[in-house]
Amino acid sequence: MRANQTWITEVTLLGFQADLAVECFLFGLFSLFYSFTLLGNGIILGIICMDHRLHTPMYFFLSHLAIVDMSYASNNVPKMLANLVTQKRTISFIPCLMQTFLYLAFAHIECLILVVMSYDRFVAICHPLHYTVIMSWRVCTILAAISWIFSFLLALVHLILILKLPFCGPHEVNHFFCEILSILKLACADTTLNQVVIFAACVFILVGPLCLVLVSYTRILVAILRIQSGEGRRKAFSTCSSHLCVVGLFFGSAIVMYMAPKSQHPEMQQKILSLFYSLFNPMLNPLIYSLRNAEVKGALRRSLLKERPM
Repeated sequence: MRANQTWITEVTLLGFQADLAVECFLFGLFSLFYSFTLLGNGIILGIICMDHRLHTPMYFFLSHLAIVDMSYASNNVPKMLANLVTQKRTISFIPCLMQTFLYLAFAHIECLILVVMSYDRFVAICHPLHYTVIMSWRVCTILAAISWIFSFLLALVHLILILKLPFCGPHEVNHFFCEILSILKLACADTTLNQVVIFAACVFILVGPLCLVLVSYTRILVAILRIQSGEGRRKAFSTCSSHLCVVGLFFGSAIVMYMAPKSQHPEMQQKILSLFYSLFNPMLNPLIYSLRNAEVKGALRRSLLKERPM
């Protein structure tokens, strides 16, 4: 068997395997979504950088979320779009593994940033008098740095375990990008260790953070109900509900994808779930934060008025 094992040089991304007309329609639709993702997150990032009123911990972490969303989508979507309009759907194996590595790293960062954002809202609403002390710029910088460094290290662990596997075919990945579970199917050796590490990482990076987020927002909800001012209660609830929308979309689709029994989710359904956290969620994040956040809308309005000629 060892004599038949060779290091594959390229793989074919099968994609959605639909009719030509359907794939052309998907190309137009996903191109539009990708453009909105870059535009929306770019606008939010620009507004936060330019408006000094948004130089607060919450928008500091929101700027990191925008960077991650743009990077996340740009890692997966361009190759998917190219494959929808070309017959040659191959990708070299090393770039494929790099795509897997970056996809895992950005996914981990988003999980941790969402947890930090929930903690920031918890401190702001439940301990407002100590907010500036607890969420100092030093603390915010450390939390952001830890999120990025830890996420890349965890993704590196997955990559190292993949590189230790022998790959002898088939050379086809039944996905629209180099998703880790699809890559493991190409291995001609036991991948139990990889599966165990993936599951353990999901518990640590998905279930654990989700529990922390739910605990934070439960305490936030209790605190909101105690607010006497109707305006204050409305503002706090609006901000937190937008955060919960993002958390529900991202964590929900990722947990179903990686922790639910695989027999219940055919490959096409897994591709659709992947679209949620690799394309739809990065596109919806700026819409949720801009449409439900008065401060972001106010900053955008001030920026537009500033640019308007006198």
